[in-house]
Amino acid sequence: MKCILTFLAAFTAIVASGQEMPLTVKGKVTDLETGEPVPYASVHLEGTMTGVSTNGEGEFVITIPEDGILIFSSIGYRTMEMPVAGRTLLDIILEPDTESLEETIVIAYGTATKSSFTGSASMIDANTIESRVSTDVTSALAGTTPGVQIISSSGDPAAGGGAIRIRGIGSMSASNSPLYIVDGMPYDGSISDINPNDVESMSVLKDASASAIYGARGANGVVLITTKRAAGSTDARIRLDAKWSSNSRLIPQYDIIDHPALYYETHYRMMYNSQIYAGKTPEEAYAYADANLFNQNNGGLGYQVYTVPSEEKFIGTDFRLNPNAVLGYSDGEYFYIPDDWYGETFRNSLRQEYNLSVSGGRNMLNYYGSVGYLNDGGIVSNSGYERYTARINVDWQARPWMKVSTSMSYAHSGSQTASYTSTYGSSGNVFYVTNMMGPIYPLYVRDADGNIMYENGMKVYDSNQTNFVRPSFVGNAIRDNEVNRRQNQSDFITGKWGFVLTPISGLTITANVGISNDNSRYNALYSRFGSQSATDGLAYVSHDRTFAVNTQYLAEYKTDFKGNGHSLNVLAGYEVYRLKEQFLEGQNDHLFNPYVGELGNADGSSSRQLSSYTADYMTQGFLARVQYEYGNRYFASASYRRDGSSRFAPGHRWGNFGSIGAAWLMSSEWFMEELWWLDMLKLKASYGVQGNDNLYPDSNYARKYYPYADNYTHSYNEETGEYSTELAYKGNEALTWESSHSFNTGFDFEVLSGLLRGSMEYFSRMTVNLLYSKDVPLSSGNPTGYYPVNVGSIVNDGFEFSFEGIIMNRNDLLWTWNLNLSHYRNRITALDPSVSEKGIKGGNYIYKVGGSLYEAYMRKYAGTDPESGKGTWYVKVLNEDGNWTGESEVTTDFSKASQYELGSVLPDLYGGFGTSLTIYGFDLSAQFSFQLGGKYYDGTYQALMHTSSSVGTAWHKDVLKSWTPDNPDSDIPRLDGDTSVGQTAVSNFLISSDYLSINNITLGYTLPERLVAAMQIEALRVYVAGDNLAVVSARRGIDPRYSLGLGSLTSGSGLNSGSYSAMRTITAGVTLTF
Repeated sequence: MKCILTFLAAFTAIVASGQEMPLTVKGKVTDLETGEPVPYASVHLEGTMTGVSTNGEGEFVITIPEDGILIFSSIGYRTMEMPVAGRTLLDIILEPDTESLEETIVIAYGTATKSSFTGSASMIDANTIESRVSTDVTSALAGTTPGVQIISSSGDPAAGGGAIRIRGIGSMSASNSPLYIVDGMPYDGSISDINPNDVESMSVLKDASASAIYGARGANGVVLITTKRAAGSTDARIRLDAKWSSNSRLIPQYDIIDHPALYYETHYRMMYNSQIYAGKTPEEAYAYADANLFNQNNGGLGYQVYTVPSEEKFIGTDFRLNPNAVLGYSDGEYFYIPDDWYGETFRNSLRQEYNLSVSGGRNMLNYYGSVGYLNDGGIVSNSGYERYTARINVDWQARPWMKVSTSMSYAHSGSQTASYTSTYGSSGNVFYVTNMMGPIYPLYVRDADGNIMYENGMKVYDSNQTNFVRPSFVGNAIRDNEVNRRQNQSDFITGKWGFVLTPISGLTITANVGISNDNSRYNALYSRFGSQSATDGLAYVSHDRTFAVNTQYLAEYKTDFKGNGHSLNVLAGYEVYRLKEQFLEGQNDHLFNPYVGELGNADGSSSRQLSSYTADYMTQGFLARVQYEYGNRYFASASYRRDGSSRFAPGHRWGNFGSIGAAWLMSSEWFMEELWWLDMLKLKASYGVQGNDNLYPDSNYARKYYPYADNYTHSYNEETGEYSTELAYKGNEALTWESSHSFNTGFDFEVLSGLLRGSMEYFSRMTVNLLYSKDVPLSSGNPTGYYPVNVGSIVNDGFEFSFEGIIMNRNDLLWTWNLNLSHYRNRITALDPSVSEKGIKGGNYIYKVGGSLYEAYMRKYAGTDPESGKGTWYVKVLNEDGNWTGESEVTTDFSKASQYELGSVLPDLYGGFGTSLTIYGFDLSAQFSFQLGGKYYDGTYQALMHTSSSVGTAWHKDVLKSWTPDNPDSDIPRLDGDTSVGQTAVSNFLISSDYLSINNITLGYTLPERLVAAMQIEALRVYVAGDNLAVVSARRGIDPRYSLGLGSLTSGSGLNSGSYSAMRTITAGVTLTF
């Protein structure tokens, strides 16, 4: 025992001798500029959780090792590190961090400091925007902004950006798109007309407190885009950015049977099985398959592309291709051999982009000007996008009390669009045909010697003009894409002119006028060498002109009541928006010159068509907002707007909208001063009402702009000399505003000197008086079968989490991370009384009270019968009254299968995450987005499994796993040619919509200043970037970002096979600043 005690004593002495002696350090923290104490500043020991806060006089006391390092931080000040070095008294002077102190976000009609803002908004800056290599600026929101979903239904570089959904889907028939505001003015053009290089920031306003003041069009959120301006008096700064990229197809083809022999064997087995399961003998089944394998009129494939020795079978009784078969077959006139349709269609393309900007200021004038050029190639022939842009922003302080500003931009774009439509199964859709074509069919016509034939200097494409005929595809979509032309030319001009007057201290009077003029011309040539051979070609031309004027008059008064802790900001205004759209279109056939798609070149008479229209739209609004602050701790806001819309009949045009909000900066309270690690904590809540008048956003002009009015078609009878009219659309004069009631609450926080910051929010949005197209019987005299009404309500509620932090910040190293998570539920809470009990049912959906707008309603698959291999489906057991008892039976007769409510297909969680590292001039960043818990209807997979009559189309390899007597546990029905399922939506094609998308990875290097200064260069950065690099999903070939998931084989997400695939872009670039 004595030895043990001696050992412990010695050990303790050794440890004690190795420890630093504790030191009590006192001091005071003051402001560099004012000399005033900095109360409640954080003081903590580096690398530990030991820390204190200064008191109300800026004083602190802390006990630490004598060689410790103290870190001093406070909101609005730059963080300071101070080695103690044995000192017991420290006087710390913190430098105000103007950027942090006045960290602002762009909001409606102005800006707000982050600490005083009572609403919900997310903002991304120019660095985030420029990191994405994309035609449209909004792509930078994907994965970076909580509550925002971007649905890109097409990867076409000319598509104009994806659809944005903010916090769910708020309407059944009206628009769900947000309002776009560029530099304070409503934006009516294509998002692709905005050069991302010109954008300083984007703010997404998500709750009523932030967006209700916009009234008429803010119900689905607001996207505020602020372009770059020069700040302060600076020398001219010239910035040149050049990018060179390679575009390639991102989403691969489905895992199909791509070998001709295996394709023949699979189809032969299917034909054989169809006879065996119909009661025929094996001999009869083999004879049927042998006789009809190439007979397109009796279930056969139409084409033979293998040569087999005479008197030998093409496929044996072992279901294998004759080993003596040789690929390639000649009938004496033509030679037939399969072509790679996929490889012939898709290609890599080049993308190049150049942007030059100049900014600066002298005395009272600041300016920013830019020009840009983009050429973005497509991944199929005759597709691509070209854009020229120019912008100038000028601010002139003409007098101490008057500021004049102007913003003008011009964009010219030209694009070619590939041959594809949104219609399922079109043989003219190059993407559908390429993705679905069986691997045995020639793309070109070859002579008997195997040479591709030419006509008029062009390759001759196989369009069923040889001695064989494809059973499922007419024409040749790849040929049509080569010889047809779809071109769009657009000139978009915007301008804003404003005066800002400050006649007395605190009062600002602003007058702004904004215009936009969009002239677009679409020209389509359908060539006589393609699908329009029968009419000697056809030309279609349209011209669309929209001219909009927005006028704002705003008066804003700010006062801090001479520094007594109170501050007040009052805004009042009047705004008028007018839009005129003029449209002209015409088409005709029999083109004199087959290469000119103009109406003056078309000499047909029987098919000549011409039409035009002019439509007007106007909104008028009175607005007001009050913002109050006390002691930099308590904040309150209220807004009101009264809006009128020409979309409604007189007497129903005006609506009242508004919001209230409050916030409490708890971290500024005295009782929080002991929490040294807490830099900021703010609680907030808001409620408001917003409006929506956009019932038919994609309809013709009469329904889009005048949904309340009856619309008639008219005609003239030359024989009688009389005019006649016919009702084309039944309006509703009682139609009025759809309104959304939004509630938002949550908190913002920052801890450990900015090491972690974020927000957590709960939101609920109830949309009432839904603008809805109510079905009515044609017998009512309504030719459309629907009628616009205000009825029903929808609720979207959920939460958002957003976090960002610093992993390491040392000298030349900064490593940060970000993460955001969002979840919402969509519920229908009321419907029209005529359907509220049973709901509104479709072939794949059901609208019912308590359900979602994306509620799947489909036949329910029950698996395969292990004995027979037939597919089985559930059937509802009904009682005597015809109501479901809650029990189900199983049937092999698909015609008896019942539709079931299968729940919402919307995701449970979506968001994004990323990281950024800067070290010794190198910068590396990565951004990802993801989605979890939703469903996606894979209609393309259904088609590839041949549930409908689709002989000649591709087979998915999963068909090789079908039930057989040797594979009785398979969940895939036997291969017997049964097409009873057809195109009907069935649950086994509803799969997970989970995905992980690598949105962007960028690596750059900024050369040291000492190396570039001699060349009169301020900064030089070179970089490489990968944009839209990969998508990991439940099945190869699908892109769950394409739609929100509800669909069938012929609609919604089922159209994936016919869409323009997303593109992967690999870029190298250089940025020079002079």
